[in-house]
Amino acid sequence: MNLHSLKKHFPWMTLVALTLFVGILDPNFLRLDNLIALAGDISTLFIMALGITFVIYIGSIDLSAQSVANMITVLATLFLAQLGWFAAPVCIAIGALFGLVSGYVSNRLKVPSFIATLAVGGIALSVGQYASGQKALYMDAGLRNEAFGWIIGTTAGLPREMIIAFVLLVVALIIERRTVLGRALQAIGAGEPAAIASGLRVNRYKMIAFAISGAFAAMAGLIFAVKLSGGSPVMANGFLLPAIVAVLVGGTPLTGGVGGVLNTFIGALIVAVIRTSMLYLNVPPTAQQIFFGLVLVGAIALTIDRSKVRTVK
Repeated sequence: MNLHSLKKHFPWMTLVALTLFVGILDPNFLRLDNLIALAGDISTLFIMALGITFVIYIGSIDLSAQSVANMITVLATLFLAQLGWFAAPVCIAIGALFGLVSGYVSNRLKVPSFIATLAVGGIALSVGQYASGQKALYMDAGLRNEAFGWIIGTTAGLPREMIIAFVLLVVALIIERRTVLGRALQAIGAGEPAAIASGLRVNRYKMIAFAISGAFAAMAGLIFAVKLSGGSPVMANGFLLPAIVAVLVGGTPLTGGVGGVLNTFIGALIVAVIRTSMLYLNVPPTAQQIFFGLVLVGAIALTIDRSKVRTVK
């Protein structure tokens, strides 16, 4: 077995090696209740990474997810009193709309996706700042429990945010593998010129991928707001880099076409174990961001399909 054939096994091999390493540092890490708590803690980041996966899968990038999640924490807090549980679908629709705008700017106006999503993310940040008055907002505990009780607490001993994340993983997996949309996105990622030549409405499908990313980012922001009982235009800061790392380390390269949401699941677990190991090693938060930056560069270098990249500018 050569290095190329081993490449697809790197993510789960890395996960096993890291888990054993942290288990050696602290044997309590491998206890079932500790692993369940770890999965619950990473659920919000995983949901954001799930959405970003669809965009990276087609060879683009979404840098607006964190800002959309931040904005949604504010809007969910504000909408709770007026809309109750209906605030959830409204917030998700708003997230999808922001994603759709990113997709339109990138695909119809031919603006590179990193610029388009950075700009839309800036708009989302401004909306969050304006709506919140640049301060933290808090949910009424009674209203929160009545409207969003399905998000907090546990069911059968499992955190509900983890159950929600699993359901969304199943939905994303069905979209990816059992729908025309999923097959179209794979074709676009594998070779966009060939997809265009085959008659696929490429721009339309790419815009849908961005809309899905925005909807998942909104769902992550909603869960974040409910868990912390409030919203802030900076509440989800620090999530974007680990979320992108989860996608890339899981085996979905920036050039797209391979990988997918199951890979992101493994990547998110890798990120969770890395974060836990850094806590055990007393690595400060600022240094953690530096480490994730290095991991991001390494993941891109190892996973990118250089046959699709003739020149780097």
